[in-house]
Amino acid sequence: MTVLKPTNRPNDARFSCGPTKKRPGWELSALAAAPLGRTHRGGTPKARLAEAIERTAAILEIPDDYKVIITPASDTGAMEGAMWSMLGARGVDVLACDEFGGRWLIDARDELKPEGLTIHHAPYGVAPDYSKVDFKNDVVFTWNATAAGVRVTDGDWIKDDREGLTICDATSAAFAMDLPWSKLDVTTFSWQKCMGGEAQHGIAILSPRARQRLREYRPSWPVPRILQLFEAGDETAKIYEGSTINTPSLLCTEDYLDALKWAAKEGGVSALIDRTQANFDALADWVEKTDWIDFLAKEPATRSQTSVTLKFSGKELEGKSEEERWAVSRRMGVLLDREEAAFDVIPHPKAPAGLRIWCGPTIDADDVVALGPWLDWAYHEALANPAD
Repeated sequence: MTVLKPTNRPNDARFSCGPTKKRPGWELSALAAAPLGRTHRGGTPKARLAEAIERTAAILEIPDDYKVIITPASDTGAMEGAMWSMLGARGVDVLACDEFGGRWLIDARDELKPEGLTIHHAPYGVAPDYSKVDFKNDVVFTWNATAAGVRVTDGDWIKDDREGLTICDATSAAFAMDLPWSKLDVTTFSWQKCMGGEAQHGIAILSPRARQRLREYRPSWPVPRILQLFEAGDETAKIYEGSTINTPSLLCTEDYLDALKWAAKEGGVSALIDRTQANFDALADWVEKTDWIDFLAKEPATRSQTSVTLKFSGKELEGKSEEERWAVSRRMGVLLDREEAAFDVIPHPKAPAGLRIWCGPTIDADDVVALGPWLDWAYHEALANPAD
């Protein structure tokens, strides 16, 4: 089958699932006021960090009794800081269904080894069985599995009278999905995901119960300084005012502030969720009309609206090995990159072959609509001309 090369390209070809596209209209001049070459410990730089904390809380509409801190090492640092600093007080349930949730599973199983560890592991495309969680335990889970395109649909499965803490990796969900704060004790994410910020900085949002744990408990294992969140147990800790665990990038901070200000002008978190849904709907409409592609997530309710992960489903690849299918993914990536029609749309290396397309709030729906014909062209071109 021959598919003609489209002529209408997306205005912005960046569909990477992290770091993601910056907000519409972003220019380098947005960072001109960054207080570079200054210490982060006082004056204007510290005020910028405090503003990032305050704007995060305001945009996400977190409850007044929750607190926000900036952590090093992106979402990984935020999640591992929470796990290493808080786990061990009681049993732990860990839920995972992709590479990133699997990292927290490995931390718990192979490194921390808390007593009473229960693992709930599901394959790519399938959500874990949330009904099996024991809420007498601490619960570690991922709201949106970035590599698998599987999300938590809501927080109804989380008990209000839970005894343990819920520790949620929300890095591909915060600012794009409705998060039920009363169900979440620790919520982490990075600047580089839904807000299109630069890497290496994370956020942890702590409930009163989480801060109580940090005040009253110390784990039996040694905790590296960079992962120690213990000072956040003090309600008046300087960490809540922008005094970070280690030296932050003030250039990255300025970029995050720019994204937060854009979000406020858009209408806040509800508007960002609406933008994300519009992007997902545009892509889902193309998937519905296309016979060679389908969602990796089997259940519609669990399909991520941000990191949309797709699998090959056409007869052309029936009976082909996974390596042969991956060759088509990689070839499509080369073709789309060469044409500057789409960057970074092949899946995570450990996921099944197919496509992975970011539809978070900084993407424009018109670009998603324009992307579809290019994906059709690249697929058939990859089949007809495996290499050139």
